Amino acid sequence: MSTTIERRILDLLAANSDLTSAELGDAVGLSASAAHRRVAQLRESGAITGYRAVLSQAARGDPSIVLVNVTLRDQRKETMAAFEAEIVECPQVVQCFLMSGEADYMLHVEIRRGETFERIHRETLSQLPGVTRLASHFVIREVIRR
Repeated sequence: MSTTIERRILDLLAANSDLTSAELGDAVGLSASAAHRRVAQLRESGAITGYRAVLSQAARGDPSIVLVNVTLRDQRKETMAAFEAEIVECPQVVQCFLMSGEADYMLHVEIRRGETFERIHRETLSQLPGVTRLASHFVIREVIRR
């Protein structure tokens, strides 16, 4: 990414990935075809890695959200790699963040109807390699999602 125009295109798409090439072009002073070419170049360079829809909680099946702090027995490369290799296989884990501070990781877990967090905690999360402590925080209400 080398130009102010490309930075502006990225900012616009990050705010609204539904913008057409014509709308992008108008916003940055390019023709629709030139804007389309710039977006294609940004994809090819890896600056744009994909697009996603931000769904309402109701559209996601109104899941309960639990944020889980995970502490590992140590921070050796092998321990962290083993944990990360397993956590990506957990379908209830929507996001996993490597953290600074007290916890090593923070998980965003979504519990769908018919599931219980107790079962996921006991059968999945507590069995992950290297885990010594889990601290769960239930979300009462989502205030903002962008």
